[in-house]
Amino acid sequence: MTLLRIDASILGPGSASSELADLVLAAWTAERPDEQVVTRHLGSEPLPADAWPIAIGAGYTPEDQRSEAQKNAVALAQQLHDELVAADHVVIAAPLYNWGVSPHIQNWINLVIAGGTPAERILEGKPTVLLSTRGGNYSPGTPKHGWDHSTPYLRRVIADVWGAELTVVEREFTLVGVNPALDQFAELGAQLKQEAHTAASAAGKALATA
Repeated sequence: MTLLRIDASILGPGSASSELADLVLAAWTAERPDEQVVTRHLGSEPLPADAWPIAIGAGYTPEDQRSEAQKNAVALAQQLHDELVAADHVVIAAPLYNWGVSPHIQNWINLVIAGGTPAERILEGKPTVLLSTRGGNYSPGTPKHGWDHSTPYLRRVIADVWGAELTVVEREFTLVGVNPALDQFAELGAQLKQEAHTAASAAGKALATA
C-alpha cells in the first residue's frame, strides 16, 4: 500500500493545512506503520510554472521534433500522473488563497491531466482525503459565504472527474490569533480548530481501514 501526500502551503511550519495533514498521517501510520508514504510539497518545491503550457505545446509537435524543454515537460507530466495512479490512498492539503485554488495545486492538476488522457478516472474508487483551510469564515450565514472558489472546484476534479472516494475536512478562521482584526472570534476559532483536528484524525483512521 502506498499513500501519496500532497501539500501546497507557502507558510512552512506555520501551515494550518499541513498541520491537518500531519494528523491524518499520524492516524494512518498508527494503523499501517510499515506502509509507504510518498510526499510532494508543491509549496516549498513548486513545479515549474511553464511546464504545463510547454507540455501541451509538445502534444502538437511531432515527437522527433520536440525541444529539450518539451521533452522535460512531457516527462514531468507523465511522472506526476503515474505517481498519482500508483497511490492507493491520497491526502491533499489545500489552503485557500485569494478566494481561489492555490496556484501550486492548479499547476499540479493541469500537469497530472496532461500526463494522461482527458477525463481519465485517475483515482477511481481510491480513498482520498481533501483538507481545506481558510483564513476567514466562509460558512453559511457569514458575509463571505460562497467566496471559497477552491473547495468546490477540488471536489469536482478529485471526486467527479477523477472518481475518488472523497472525504473533505474543512477548517475556517485559521487567521484567528494571527490577524488582530479577528481577535473577537478567538473562542469560535479555537472551537473550529479543535473540530477540524478531530475530524482529520478520524479521517486518517478511516483511510487506513478503507
